[in-house]
Amino acid sequence: MNAALEPMLRLGVFATMFAVMAVWEILAPQRRPVIGRARRWPRNLALVVLDTAILRALFPTAAVGVAMLAASRGWGIFAVLPAPRWLAFGASLLLLDLAIYAQHVVFHLVPPLWRLHRVHHADPDFDVTTGVRFHPGEIVLSLLIKFAVIILLGAPAGAVFAFEIILNATSLFNHANVRLPTRLDRWLRLILVTPDMHRVHHSVIRRETDSNFGFNLPWWDRLFGTYRAAPAAGQEGMRIGLDEFANPAELALWRTLLQPFRPMKG
Repeated sequence: MNAALEPMLRLGVFATMFAVMAVWEILAPQRRPVIGRARRWPRNLALVVLDTAILRALFPTAAVGVAMLAASRGWGIFAVLPAPRWLAFGASLLLLDLAIYAQHVVFHLVPPLWRLHRVHHADPDFDVTTGVRFHPGEIVLSLLIKFAVIILLGAPAGAVFAFEIILNATSLFNHANVRLPTRLDRWLRLILVTPDMHRVHHSVIRRETDSNFGFNLPWWDRLFGTYRAAPAAGQEGMRIGLDEFANPAELALWRTLLQPFRPMKG
């Protein structure tokens, strides 16, 4: 695995997936936007540019580099208990996804972490740009947690690279404001988190917000009892976001960056 090529490959997949989802949203939207793209997208995209710049400055080699370092030092479960390459690869994908699910649940339960994560939930609409709207503090902390899981597992670099690509692509897909045929959605969400499934997680109703935590695989929500099939008000009737940040003025980048330091509701 060539760590130097990883950023370019990830960017290529991201750009392609983003373009596909953006066009799909125009052709077959699930919901009518509350606030137009012209007002939301520049702020959300500015946030992902800032996040990327910070990560590249702090962690030039990112997750794949950490996996390669762990392999060279013999760190991790798969180094201590050698397994066939295919098994280590598949188990790493599965366990990394479980770790992301668990982290997501914890970020909802622990107030200081929720302060960071609520920036993602404060978006008053739900579309492909919501999938990249995260506070830099959460992005850095999430990557450190991912590093720890990679080292603990001794996950192969190829598996880490594949997981990063899959996670980025599925985050864009399941945050997209796209309409899927009901029957297709029902079957697809048995193996993949769909937009209708994840949209419930962005409801203003807290019991709905605290459900459907998966980003990629839907199995963890079903296994741990956090799965909710649909919002009470229906996909088109549900309200998105957080009441305390519902004012469109909150879309300003500087206000978004300050949200973790502002009072919490209730």
